[in-house]
Amino acid sequence: MEKKFFHSVTLNKDSCKGCTNCIKRCPTEAIRVQNGKAKILSDRCIDCGECIRVCPHHAKQATSDKLEVVLNQFSYAIALPAPSLYGQFNHLDSIDPVLNGLIAMGFDEVFEVSRAAELVSDATRRFLGCGTIRKPVISSACPTITRLIRVRFPDLLDHILPLLAPAELAARLAKQDASRKTGLAPDQIGTVFLSPCPAKVTSTKMTLGTRKSEIDAVVAIKDVYPRLLSHMKHQEIQAELSSSGRIGIGWGSSGGEAAAMFNERYLAADGIENCIRVLEDLEDDKLGELDFVELNSCPGGCVGGVLTVENPYIAKVKLKHLRQFLPVSCNRFTDEVPAFAQWDLPVEYEPVMELDADLGTAMEKMAKIDEITDCLPGLDCGSCGSPSCRSLAEDIVRGYTTKDACIFILKESMLSIAESLARLGRQDFHFHHDEESEGHSS
Repeated sequence: MEKKFFHSVTLNKDSCKGCTNCIKRCPTEAIRVQNGKAKILSDRCIDCGECIRVCPHHAKQATSDKLEVVLNQFSYAIALPAPSLYGQFNHLDSIDPVLNGLIAMGFDEVFEVSRAAELVSDATRRFLGCGTIRKPVISSACPTITRLIRVRFPDLLDHILPLLAPAELAARLAKQDASRKTGLAPDQIGTVFLSPCPAKVTSTKMTLGTRKSEIDAVVAIKDVYPRLLSHMKHQEIQAELSSSGRIGIGWGSSGGEAAAMFNERYLAADGIENCIRVLEDLEDDKLGELDFVELNSCPGGCVGGVLTVENPYIAKVKLKHLRQFLPVSCNRFTDEVPAFAQWDLPVEYEPVMELDADLGTAMEKMAKIDEITDCLPGLDCGSCGSPSCRSLAEDIVRGYTTKDACIFILKESMLSIAESLARLGRQDFHFHHDEESEGHSS
């Protein structure tokens, strides 16, 4: 049976012009251009949103739940604001105006994801201290990075921190608290995550490390922003709702999670290309002196997600301003790290890049790819619809296309045909000319 995939990143073919911007940026080579339109390969896509970021025609889009629908969908709706949300607004000295604005919008309760982030930081410090995970330990907070490791760097799977992402942990804690307070059954309580990126939308449908997500809906920050801003402007009385410290709010931008380790033996990188370089170095055992690695696929961290509205580096400054008067942390586990905060399923290698399940056949195909690649111009121009000459060679071996997809080989073929036709034409001319000469002689 063919595996079914859910992806937040989708393609609007009517808007696609067949340019090659997206295929050059995709970190897993999950996009091809065929017949003048882009095509996303579902098994390879990791929902990083890079194609959305670079598409000049807005043909790539991120799907998420509609705010109006989710507010009426549940008996009791709980907003789960990502820390990156707070960096979208000007002149904030506290996050209480944001939380009160969410209540005014129609949510029954707010549970800050930054609270759960502080718990994850506490649990991570404990895991690093017990030495049960291979170091350097790689954060599991960014689902794009976890999926990237799963398809491109399987040797690093046992380095990934087996803890739930803060949004997922926040959903579980929020439902537990709300069920105790209201007496409602968990299925009557809806948790709505306000997300900065499409990968977090996908992670609730195709879960990693857990059988089922407790996040019931995901709404894009850019869809919440205008309505929330309006409610924030008309607030008269503000309840003190926030219970997060500097650590939790810091998770919204790159380096915030790593800094919470209180350990200088860490590395924090953001931007998908930078993260890939770090993963390659980890794979080559070049960073063995580190204890912890934080990787965010979006530039600047979660504030750089394609579902946000503010420039990521400006948002990062705003978060820094918000943190300066807060306590270091307001949340920690009093006892051992509970099981519900940890993975209940291992994340396994997804062999989407394999040429064949049979090793011998795969080796034969690899040799054929090498042979075809040597015949290609090596320009990696993308005009063929594949991201590189080598990926075109792979597509040829897989039977997806032919060598003539390369415009340089096609040009050579056409020139060769033209020369052959010209040569035949000259031969035909000489033949008829000779016949005419013989006729005149006789």
